[in-house]
Amino acid sequence: MSGRHLLQRPRGWSGDVSPFHAGEQAVQARLGVRERMEQAGRRLVRDFMPDEHREFFEDLPFVIAASADARGALWASLLMGEPGFLRAPEPRQLVVRAQALPGDPFLENVGTGAPLGLLGIELPTRRRNRVNGRVVRAGGGEIELLVEQSFGNCKQYIQARAGGFAAENARTLPGAESAKLSTEAVRVLERSDTTFVATGSSHARAGASEGLDASHRGGRPGFIRVEQDSADSVLTLPDFSGNNMFNTFGNLEVNPRAGLLALDFGSGAVLSLSGVAKVIWDPAAREAFAGAERLLEFRPRSGWLWRGVLRDWSAAEESPHLRGTGPWRPAT
Repeated sequence: MSGRHLLQRPRGWSGDVSPFHAGEQAVQARLGVRERMEQAGRRLVRDFMPDEHREFFEDLPFVIAASADARGALWASLLMGEPGFLRAPEPRQLVVRAQALPGDPFLENVGTGAPLGLLGIELPTRRRNRVNGRVVRAGGGEIELLVEQSFGNCKQYIQARAGGFAAENARTLPGAESAKLSTEAVRVLERSDTTFVATGSSHARAGASEGLDASHRGGRPGFIRVEQDSADSVLTLPDFSGNNMFNTFGNLEVNPRAGLLALDFGSGAVLSLSGVAKVIWDPAAREAFAGAERLLEFRPRSGWLWRGVLRDWSAAEESPHLRGTGPWRPAT
């Protein structure tokens, strides 16, 4: 695959070519927004990065990545670096000088041809933009992404704060997690107000509307409900009103595999889990959490827990969109 050749061929969305794959279209139709979102998507979802998005990514100190391992399991990863570790020399080209956490499977997942989804998020300002595509070059500590989709996301539900990360030589190997989460992992989830979900379509390597997505999920601490039995852990997250594209839920419509990344700014811990997820559509179930329009259930299968990664982060400035949401109501 020649990345240079492909960079010169923006396609756009015209005729029968939609910015949404079959799963996204099915969820949009189910919720009565299909025609409206098709029109909006053709306008808002680009197959190149506008200049303001290129500049945005180049100024970031971290980015969230969605990748798939050799077994098809999905992972959400935290990639860090000095601003400039992401470069966008051309509208369809994004170069990542990746610095993943020790033991994170990210670098093993992103060989040439692999799908990759990136979410850039600037926590102090609540800005966020997404870019999805395929890897056209990997090696020498760099990954070159051919951009297939680029679009912005609104600022809703993001807890604003500022801070940094532990030095690279201070990052230790993580503890392993399984389907039954450790007590420490459960505490991270219970304290977290900022999480990310990795999902993928059924033909993620095909490009265009297919691919991987990294999305943000935010709430007050405790918005993730963790239930444990003798063998498994079950995580439930509320889904609030959003942009109606339904990228995450559209992916889950056709592919239940998912990854979840939770940040605990108080302890500095980062938890990455890979497993399966599903949408709970039952209107009665959403009554358990005020403000929820649907629920997202996630069941981990494996994962990693890093300690002391996040350093000197300020207290959260709560998103005004979270007023009137939660907490979880006791089971009756």
